[in-house]
Amino acid sequence: MKGLPLFQKGEAAGRPRINRAPSALLARGVPWLSVMLASIAPAWIIIASAPVLPPFGFLMLIGWRQLRPDVLPVWAGLPLGLFDDLYSGQPLGSGILLWSATAIAIEVIERRLPWRNFLMEWLAAAGMIAAYLALALGFANLAGGATPVPVILPQIAIAILVYPLVGRMVAALDRFRLLPVRNVE
Repeated sequence: MKGLPLFQKGEAAGRPRINRAPSALLARGVPWLSVMLASIAPAWIIIASAPVLPPFGFLMLIGWRQLRPDVLPVWAGLPLGLFDDLYSGQPLGSGILLWSATAIAIEVIERRLPWRNFLMEWLAAAGMIAAYLALALGFANLAGGATPVPVILPQIAIAILVYPLVGRMVAALDRFRLLPVRNVE
């Protein structure tokens, strides 16, 4: 009697390979849910007196818009920015404005430069991250804060350096959301 191979693929492993499609709920919901969970994540990890952790929700938004521009529409910055404002403690409306402006900027870059490489994507993300954090600090200072700009420089540097890892995470989530899990009849 011949032994079965250790790693089987397809029907021999119990999964049919044809007539399978991704779940519509996963395909549409994973990008939105991942950005919202990433917006909440800095509060779970550490509580600090100075901004140290990058804005993970904002990084995820940039990652999804750069990897799959069709998954999150341009107007997604409005509800996701509102959600981030509610959890980050920023003045209400700053995330809405800045996230929407970022989504529009990424859309303009997508239309003007359809062929980009990793370095161009990272430089564009770095510029948006630095601008977002500086403008968010400006909004917070307008609302009554008194934080000098040098305080956020480590946060800007960490966010720019962490962005490629967030891009990898977005790519893994994209593969997950497109797994064929339901039968096509």
